[in-house]
Amino acid sequence: MTDLLCGEDPEPSERFPAGPLFVPVRPGPAGCAARFFRTPLGGRTAVGFTSERGLTATLGAEQAWIRLSEPALRALAEPLGVTTVTVDPLLSAPAPVPAEPVVLTPKRPSSPRSREHTWDPQAVGVLRVTGAAALVSALSLWIG
Repeated sequence: MTDLLCGEDPEPSERFPAGPLFVPVRPGPAGCAARFFRTPLGGRTAVGFTSERGLTATLGAEQAWIRLSEPALRALAEPLGVTTVTVDPLLSAPAPVPAEPVVLTPKRPSSPRSREHTWDPQAVGVLRVTGAAALVSALSLWIG
C-alpha cells in the first residue's frame, strides 16, 4: 500500500520543449504573423506541428508555415494573452467553403418574360428576424 502512495507522478507538471515546430502563419503588414486558433471550449491557443505532413493534413497544402521552437512560440504568443500551446492537434473543423447561391426555376412560367430566381440564404434570415421583431412588437402592444 505504501508503494502506491510513494510512486512518481505519471504526468509531470513540467513543460518539456517539443523541439522545432511547424507553426502556421498568415501574411501580415510587417511580414508574416502566427495564426492563433480556438480550443473546443473557446480559449485561444497557439498551434505547432511536429511534422510538415501533419500541418498539411490538418490545414491544407496552401498553408504557409515557419519553424519555431516551442519556447519561442510561447514567447511570441504570451504578450497577446495566449498562454496555451497545442502541439499536433488531432481534430479540426474543415475550412469554410463559400456557398453558391441556389438557383430556383419556376415549375410553370407565369409569363413569357420569366427568368431564373436566385435564393439568398441571408435574405431569408433577414426576413425571419424582421418577422420575429414585428411579432414581438405586436404582442407587446396587445399585452400592454
